[in-house]
Amino acid sequence: MKITHIGGPTALLSLGGLSILTDPAFDEPQEYVLPSGGVMSKLIGPAVPVADLGPVDVVLLSHDEHKDNLDDAGRALLPSVPVVLSTPGAATRIPGVRGLANWESVALDRPDGGTLTVTGVPALHGPDGAEAVLGVVTGFVLTADDLPTVYVSGDNASVDLVKQIADRFAPVDVAVLFAGAARATLMDGAPLTLTSEAAAEAAHL
Repeated sequence: MKITHIGGPTALLSLGGLSILTDPAFDEPQEYVLPSGGVMSKLIGPAVPVADLGPVDVVLLSHDEHKDNLDDAGRALLPSVPVVLSTPGAATRIPGVRGLANWESVALDRPDGGTLTVTGVPALHGPDGAEAVLGVVTGFVLTADDLPTVYVSGDNASVDLVKQIADRFAPVDVAVLFAGAARATLMDGAPLTLTSEAAAEAAHL
């Protein structure tokens, strides 16, 4: 397995012969005006330009509503990707996206003739009640008999949900945790992703 961190929640995973991209965000630094009237500033561009990615087999999109998870360049990439997995809501907003409900799985064909199972798992983008404000988010667990088990958390801040996932799938070999304790004033400054302490607890689980 190989992981290339591109920036923020964007990483390229090579697993079982498949090229798997998380939350594609490839815009150069700029400011985005939010529906609330606020401004989100992107400070650093991607470490790997979208043109240098090569063919992408699968996109794991934790959610589509926020520019730091799916920006303009990332959205333009999606039609060229054979499989895009995200929330059921994203599937109603973006043509070609397949939505996974919590604990729903899909089997993907691998070039070597095997399969990789991707399961949608719960995530909470902030404190209790955050879904009403920030929308529904999903994480993913990737499994196969002959490959490492991989957990991609998405923008999740809940260790309790990580425990539910661990109870079903542990031992997990690789955990790709969206950490950094992102905060926004609209949630009274509560962490929207895992804090350092929560990420350590998630890794332990």
